[in-house]
Amino acid sequence: MEAVILILTLLFVAFMALGVYAGVKAVRAAKRGVDRTITQARRSVEDTALRAKSYGQPGVPGELAQLRLALRTSMRATQDALNAGAQEDASLSESLALFRRLSAHGHELDNDLKRLEREPDRATVADLLPGLKERTQRITHSAESLRWAARDRARQFADDDLATLNAQIDVEAGALRHWKTEEPQAQGDTAGRSWSGPADEEAPQALAPADPRLNAEYPWQKSARPETTN
Repeated sequence: MEAVILILTLLFVAFMALGVYAGVKAVRAAKRGVDRTITQARRSVEDTALRAKSYGQPGVPGELAQLRLALRTSMRATQDALNAGAQEDASLSESLALFRRLSAHGHELDNDLKRLEREPDRATVADLLPGLKERTQRITHSAESLRWAARDRARQFADDDLATLNAQIDVEAGALRHWKTEEPQAQGDTAGRSWSGPADEEAPQALAPADPRLNAEYPWQKSARPETTN
């Protein structure tokens, strides 16, 4: 009896611990989701403010806003492209490492530009603008080089795969159009030969099982029309 009580107690404690662990994970996941939402909302507000400043404020403030907007747009696009490509191409890990180093310079430049937006000495900031523009161009150029190289690599892989698929389809299409019909044997005293019925013909070979990806829905697919009953 004591052994049964001990086992039940251990099971209860184990279930309680599992419930606490699952609850903690759920809370952490929810917190990460909230943090991502807040971060994205803050970025959207900052981008909107920078666009407004770049078009609505002439002179030094507008130029600083344009530099910050160009920097943030280029870096974000490169980050998205590399993260998406790395999921299917492990060779992009080195590119991601280089981008992280480039991001450190980008964050430093963005902080400098943001600080200069609040600088009251506009003449001094105007003197610094040529150097700031050069730094921005160097960083965005490097980011664009990584981004387009990753896209070109992905496009080349897609073209190679499509070329291989086209060749396989051509071979299969030729096989589907080429089948043999067996010669029927003479029956009884009937002279000559006659074609056998459809049941005697050799049926075309069936294709291999379909690619599971074919079950996915695509924008060009039409929904099946429901049957009507009288």
